[in-house]
Amino acid sequence: MTVETHSASQHLVDPELRDGLAVFPTFSLSDELLPVMRAQGIGMEQPKPQGAAADVSVGRIVIPSHDGSPDVPCYLFIPPNRSGSSGAYLHIHGGGYVLGDAAMGELSNRETAAALGCVILSVDYRLAPETRWPGAVEDCYSGLAWLHANANRLGVDHERIAIGGESAGGGHTASLAQVARDRGEYRICHQQLIYPMIDDRTGSTLPPLPFAGDFVWNAQSNAFGWTSLLGHPAGTGEPPLHAVPARTQDLSGLPPAFIGCGALDLFIGENIDYAQRLIAAGVPTELLVVPGAYHGFNGFSPDAKVSRSFNAAALAALARALAE
Repeated sequence: MTVETHSASQHLVDPELRDGLAVFPTFSLSDELLPVMRAQGIGMEQPKPQGAAADVSVGRIVIPSHDGSPDVPCYLFIPPNRSGSSGAYLHIHGGGYVLGDAAMGELSNRETAAALGCVILSVDYRLAPETRWPGAVEDCYSGLAWLHANANRLGVDHERIAIGGESAGGGHTASLAQVARDRGEYRICHQQLIYPMIDDRTGSTLPPLPFAGDFVWNAQSNAFGWTSLLGHPAGTGEPPLHAVPARTQDLSGLPPAFIGCGALDLFIGENIDYAQRLIAAGVPTELLVVPGAYHGFNGFSPDAKVSRSFNAAALAALARALAE
């Protein structure tokens, strides 16, 4: 695999985050590289869960599709010693719409379930380009439907079901929130958008902000991911409704949102813009921008001060949403 090196924004990277760049060097996705990346996997080897996270029950389950598509594999996380009803969190993994699986988030989902005492369902949605829009989001909608249908059995409050994810998972989260709003079948109390991938124009027909996108996920990979999902060149034409969340005109009535992103992330411009538009539409929105941070920084350098602070803020936002 050819690794690209960039120095334009190197001086802006938080010193504690620089070693993390060696974990996941920048590359440009292509048709030739995609099978190589899938074979190698995009996640780091996860440490074993410690403390309360180790006691969380984790099961691989298959849930029925709501629309006649193939059944949907998921991971279900249930914390121990639960009493009364709790909230639930539908988690959607990242991977540029073309990579990854739900197993990537096992440790973080264990830790979140233990910390908040909530049930978590993590969806192994179908990937592009084999499955175009709206297949993946329909898989996630099936997960939302399953959580609501099984809420009483799981001891979950129907009014406290949140959704969220990282990168492409954040993009699918934003799309799912829009689709669920329009269909009006299932309530979502909160959307957790961690450096979400929400605009196909970034790096294709619109340039990214200066110093953004030099590391981990660049404009070329972004265009490849969006083109794979949509089936036409990124940033062109009129995408299907809600396929590109940032291009949905009406954002009113969406669930309250937490949006977190690094200042050097390719997605920083589209994330700030989306937060402004949510606020203008009357959606309660919290925006956190981390100086010196690139895409996925909190996963590659979890012990850095900015990563710990970011993770704590994101967890606190989810905790508030599930406690209300």
